[in-house]
Amino acid sequence: MSGLLTSLGAAAASLNAQSQAIAVVTNNISNVNNPNYSEETPTFSDLGMVQTADGPESLGLTVSVSQQRSAVLDQMVRQEASLTSGFTAQQSLLQQAQAALGENITSSTSSASSASTATETGLSASIDAFFNSFENLAANPTDQGAKETVVEQAGVLTDRFQQIDQNLAQVQSNADSQATSGVTSANTLLQGIATLNSQIASFEAGDPGSAVDLRDQREGDLEQLAALMPITVTENAQGEDTVTAPAAGSGSVTLVANGTVSNPLSYSAGVFSAGSTALGLASGSLAGTVAASAGAVQSLRTGLDALASQIVTAVNTAYNPSATNGGNFFNSSGTTAGTIALDGNLTSANLQAGSGSAGDNSIATAVANVANQTFATSGGDAIDGTIDQFYSTAASNIGQALDTANTQVTDQTNVQTIITNQRNSVSGVSLDQEMSHLMTYQTAYQASSELFSTVNAMLTELITDLTSAP
Repeated sequence: MSGLLTSLGAAAASLNAQSQAIAVVTNNISNVNNPNYSEETPTFSDLGMVQTADGPESLGLTVSVSQQRSAVLDQMVRQEASLTSGFTAQQSLLQQAQAALGENITSSTSSASSASTATETGLSASIDAFFNSFENLAANPTDQGAKETVVEQAGVLTDRFQQIDQNLAQVQSNADSQATSGVTSANTLLQGIATLNSQIASFEAGDPGSAVDLRDQREGDLEQLAALMPITVTENAQGEDTVTAPAAGSGSVTLVANGTVSNPLSYSAGVFSAGSTALGLASGSLAGTVAASAGAVQSLRTGLDALASQIVTAVNTAYNPSATNGGNFFNSSGTTAGTIALDGNLTSANLQAGSGSAGDNSIATAVANVANQTFATSGGDAIDGTIDQFYSTAASNIGQALDTANTQVTDQTNVQTIITNQRNSVSGVSLDQEMSHLMTYQTAYQASSELFSTVNAMLTELITDLTSAP
């Protein structure tokens, strides 16, 4: 009877083991579309044999669950995700800046140059319309309607400068808001990673690697954090991760150590810090957003300020060559894109087309000629080249920056896809493979069930015979 009891126990252990394996496969299939999930594998282990009076007997079967995860590929995925996110953030901000400029900017795929095309709502069209109105006034110096057109076009020009500057300022304000929001999200993720570290260490005490679901959650948080900023992750013997980020200059700073957030993040005036240490972020959406704002967008604003200053100075010099007090065309103190404005004394009634007798067009001609004047910063001017050339270059620069960002996003997305597919080949769930495993475990379960039923029937019959014997 002891042999039958042993067989019954072995069959029961097998039923339990196969049932656990089926549960693992079911969990894999359920998470086939979960990007943070890594395939779980049931591992069967024999508990060994013991010698009894009836001969050697098995101690049964046990099942452990492990993940098919590669720390190297995980780190590579995080690195590529950080690069992709950084380029995407730059692309988004540059798209906003180009929209704020209001010009059609096209880039040639065969060269590094970009070309801007004036639109009715763009600054280029307003500049042309302003100087054209003076040309018309030069041709009709006594025409009151021509004078009214000059003042009207000048007002449109100053409004356009101011509006574009406000739009670009809003783009930069949005970038600061995104950076601040990103830091808040990063700190939340850091706290979540620290909490999961503690839970994993507690769960895996004496059974390393068993907290598979918690590890999946942590990897998901790490990859979200990597999309915000570049990080390096190392795991200790207790299964806890240490997360570090590059410091400004050289070295690194610890963000999470085991179950503690060592240095929470902060952001101020374009600088990200961890604790009291300034960070040197070269990738991630935080760095990408700030880099575009402080780089291409700020360069555009600075260029527009220089352009506005040059227009104000050159036009005032041509319109009021004797520098008569109160006789300027533009307000001499408004020398930025955000402050350019007409002189407070200027009206269409007192607008001067010439300084001599009626019909003199010398002033209107001088102002109109400003459009074709070549300036040089080496000579003390605010810009180099003509007004149209300088503005075209400024507009083209933002278009080229966006074109570069578009290419970087496309190329880097392809690289990230390749690395992610490599990891998926190791840790991803294959439905075909899981269905094959499921059939294997189901067959084994059915066989164990039949064995259990057979042994149980034999024991029942034996017990019945023993109890009915005289």
